[in-house]
Amino acid sequence: MLKEKQLQNAPYEKLKFYQNICEIRKRIYKITERFCKSHIRLVSQMRDAARSSKQNIREGYRKDTVGEFRHSIKISAGSLNELEGDVDDCFEDGLITQEENNKLKDLLGKTNYQIDRYIDSLNKLDMEGKWKSRFKK
Repeated sequence: MLKEKQLQNAPYEKLKFYQNICEIRKRIYKITERFCKSHIRLVSQMRDAARSSKQNIREGYRKDTVGEFRHSIKISAGSLNELEGDVDDCFEDGLITQEENNKLKDLLGKTNYQIDRYIDSLNKLDMEGKWKSRFKK
């Protein structure tokens, strides 16, 4: 029970970019429901990229080093970039509406910006030796 409670209150869950990634994953799942039977591979790739974006943050945080966490966030950003390309393709192919495209692109853009700023702050913490490990060594 205690471990479950700790995971529910993980500090990364307060990060705006993580919250955005969770929202992106939900939107992608909902939007792709419409064409999940006709574009099975595309839907699978989009959902996997959205899921990976979220899960990499969780995994990297658990490794408990600033370097691993930063690396995992960069991998997450790569998955978002892949997803953004798929969103572009979906719009070009008429699978999503202009409104859906605009909302997703806006959220993806904001999230990428926030990730870049957060990585900058992690770099600063690392250089100053201020990253605090959750576990005593």
